[in-house]
Amino acid sequence: MRLTRGERLASRLNYLILGFIALLALLPFLHVVAQSFSSHQAITSGRVTLWPVDFSFEAYVKVLREHAFVNAFKVSLLRTVIGTLLNVVITCMLAYPLSKAYIKGRSAIMFLIVFTMLFNGGMIPTFLVVKATGLLNSFWVYIIPGAVSAFNVIIMRNFFQGVPPELEESAKIDGSSNIGTLVRIVVPLSMPVIATITLFHAVGHWNAFFDTVLYVTDRNLFPLQVYLRELIMFNQSNISNNNGYSANIDSTLLALESLKAAALIASTVPILLVYPFLQKHFVKGIMLGSVKG
Repeated sequence: MRLTRGERLASRLNYLILGFIALLALLPFLHVVAQSFSSHQAITSGRVTLWPVDFSFEAYVKVLREHAFVNAFKVSLLRTVIGTLLNVVITCMLAYPLSKAYIKGRSAIMFLIVFTMLFNGGMIPTFLVVKATGLLNSFWVYIIPGAVSAFNVIIMRNFFQGVPPELEESAKIDGSSNIGTLVRIVVPLSMPVIATITLFHAVGHWNAFFDTVLYVTDRNLFPLQVYLRELIMFNQSNISNNNGYSANIDSTLLALESLKAAALIASTVPILLVYPFLQKHFVKGIMLGSVKG
């Protein structure tokens, strides 16, 4: 349909305003990138804005050689991969039977799932449960307590309800089991919503730090966000635990603003690389999974 002159003008104005807002959101990130490639003297003198001054890769070299940073990066990467995979698998296996009207008791189960979105035990009871199950100072404390998200189960269940039942019936006629139907028929048709849920969980795991503060004291298990928290907020140069391991964040690393910026960028880039692969599914998945049922 051909747009009128007023509609074309309004469309261009919208693009201009949205582009300006996007640029404002991007400026702080570009400023940190410029700092990461600049010298400490240039940053402290206020000469660095959106372009590096005294360009150098030295900050990244020092950050990537820092043992505490590398160890925290490995913990965050492992947590994100294992946690996201487990989250998606459990969510699919829970949402699929709840999408079937012939499953007895599914309404009661859905009520309990929605109930957890409105009410929870609180911080102290949750801590006592984690402690009683032996998850304190364990890598699995990052994975098990948050293995299921009620919100994501609802989105995926609604999406599964939109899969044509004839496809599943034909698979059963061919002798497919329920798990086989889920894996071979339903999951390939549900990649938009699965990609959306994967993105939710991956970003959540990568950015998480509060559960570490609550449940973990072993610095070998500290993720990247906690490392950055100590690096930027507390500036502790000698942090040792009872096992004799010392984070030993280099005092130079704490003193130079360029190295702090490099650590921030090095921790941000990996999760940014995930977005291009999932972006095309994101809007479609969240819309289709939210408006049905």
